This record gives sequence, structure tokens and C-alpha cells, in this order.
Amino acid sequence: MLLDHEECQLVLVDYQARLMPAIHESEAVLRNAMRLAQLAQLFEVPAWGTEQNPARLGENPSELKALCRKTLSKMHFGACADGLAELLRPAPRQGGNARSLPRHLQKAPAAERGTIVLAGCEAHVCLLQTALELIEEEFDLWVVTDACSSRTERNRDAAYDRLAAAGAELVTTEMVAFEWLRTAEHPMFKQVQALIK
Repeated sequence: MLLDHEECQLVLVDYQARLMPAIHESEAVLRNAMRLAQLAQLFEVPAWGTEQNPARLGENPSELKALCRKTLSKMHFGACADGLAELLRPAPRQGGNARSLPRHLQKAPAAERGTIVLAGCEAHVCLLQTALELIEEEFDLWVVTDACSSRTERNRDAAYDRLAAAGAELVTTEMVAFEWLRTAEHPMFKQVQALIK
């Protein structure tokens, strides 16, 4: 029931230039998204970004994009429809013993890092639809609530209700940080503490 950084990937959804000024508590939300990306870098957790129709909504901040392995440009509100699930799963291995098994006994390759830590905007549209798709794709989903928002609190809170009902774990940036650490004796404790302060 605790996050393990070795099993996680981070996905940051649509912190875009033309969207963020309209977002409730946008400065705090973006600050926490940056913290998550920096934590991911410290713990060697793969980080991915998405941008909804960037030609119209602008790009994610360059400093956030620099911490992501790739930023997926999308037109669907749910990022899986534009290829996110394929980014999060390793390519199927060729060869091996699976070929010799009957087809009905062969298993699809499992995600090596099947826990997704997800945050973004807008919580009730792109974040929610992406989250529900990831749950459908059988990823374990943890949504970082203090790095998510919508234009209104009501829409944001309705998204959290649906996410919790669908099986997502709702957490905060500090919960992620300290669960990835697990102990004050961790060699990166001071670096993490500096990021959180």
C-alpha cells in the first residue's frame, strides 16, 4: 500500500501556457508538478508529459519538459488514445519460450513499472479521462491532488470523487516524496527535504 519508486512512472498532464492562467491555484499546482518531476529525476523514475493541442494551448513550461523523457502531443482528452499506454509499457520481447506455448497460455508482457503517479490539468477533463483509461489498461494509479486542478474547485473535486470511486489512490506531493524515501537514512533525504521546503 506504499509507493515504491522502483515500480513507478510519473505522468504530468497538460500544464500548458494558455491553460494555466485560468486554473484554480495554478501557481501552487505548477510548483508541485515541478517538485514531482525533480523527485522523479532524483529517484530515476521515468517521467512523461502530455500537451493537449499545443498549437492552440501552448506548450508545458520548458523546465518541466526538460525533466520528462518525452512529451506526448495529443488531441484526445484521454492520452491513452494518442499512445500514452504504449509509452508506459516496455516493447514486447521477441523470441523466448512464450512462442512455444499454445496461444491461449501466452501472456501479454506486463509493464515493468506498472504504478503510475499522475498529476495535471484540467482534473475533470484530460486528467480524469487519462486516469480512467490507465485504470482500464490495468495500471495501478496514484493521483497527486495538490499538483492537479481545474478552472473551478467544483469540477476539480468532482474529478477526485470519480477517481477515488474508480480505484485511484489520492495522494499529495509530500506523500509521494516520503514514500519514495521510506527512511530518514536514505542517502537523498536532505535533497528531498530541500525540495519539499
